[in-house]
Amino acid sequence: MSVESVSAEGFARESLAVLQDLTKSARDEVAGAARLIADCVRADGVIQAFGTGHSQAIVLELAGRAGGLVPTNRLSIADLVLYGGDDPGVLDDPLLERQAGVAERIYRLADPAPQDLFVIISNSGVNNVIVETALRAKEEGHRILAVTSLTHTRAVPAGHPSGKKLADLADVVLDNRAPRGDALLDLPGGGAVCALSTLTGVMLVQMAVAEASKLLLDAGWRPPVYVSANVPGGFEGNLELEKRYAGRIRRTAS
Repeated sequence: MSVESVSAEGFARESLAVLQDLTKSARDEVAGAARLIADCVRADGVIQAFGTGHSQAIVLELAGRAGGLVPTNRLSIADLVLYGGDDPGVLDDPLLERQAGVAERIYRLADPAPQDLFVIISNSGVNNVIVETALRAKEEGHRILAVTSLTHTRAVPAGHPSGKKLADLADVVLDNRAPRGDALLDLPGGGAVCALSTLTGVMLVQMAVAEASKLLLDAGWRPPVYVSANVPGGFEGNLELEKRYAGRIRRTAS
C-alpha cells in the first residue's frame, strides 16, 4: 500500500473495498449466525453479548439499541462494580481482562438461562477473559457466536493456559477481515493507522440480525425489536416489550 493511501480518501477506498467484499464472501457465516440468533429468540432465550476494549462498540450494536432485538444483554467487566459490589477502583487496572476468574464472576452475575446465546467479540480472540467466557459458556451448553479477526488470531499465540482461542470454541465465527493489529493503512517506516474491525464487525452483526429477522418472519414470528425512544410512544412501547424478559435483561444509563 502506497503512502498516498494514508488519507481520508485512502481509508474510505480501502475500507469500503473490504466491506463490499464482505457482503458477498460472508454470506454463509452470516447465515449460520442468523440461525443461532433466530433459534435463541424462538426458544425464549436472551442474546448475551460480551466484549472488552473497543469490541464493546459492537456489543452496543446488539444490545438495547433502536432497531435491535429486545432479548439482548450487554455483559461487561464493569458488571463487577455495577452488579457485583466491587470498588470502582478495580476498573483502573488495564490488565483486569487478563486475570483469571473475572469471566466466571461476569457469568454468574448475568445468570443466563440454558437457551441463551453468547455472542463474544474480540479482534484477537486470545485475551484471558474472552477465552474464559467462551469456555464457561461452552461448559454450560450455550451456543457461541464469535466475532473475531481470523487473520489476527492465527498470527498470535494463545494467551489462555488451555491453548484455546475464541474461534476454537465458537459454533459460528464471523470473521471481521481485519488485518493483524487491526490498523488498515500502512505508514512509511513501519506501523499502521486507522482500525477496521469496528466497521466490519458492525456490518457483520447487523447483517446477521437482519437475516435472523427474516428467518423469524418466515416462521410466522414477529421479531421483538426496539423502536427509538426519541419518537412518540417509543419509550413506552419498548417497556412493554421488555416485560417479557423482566429480570433477564439489563438496561442502564450508558
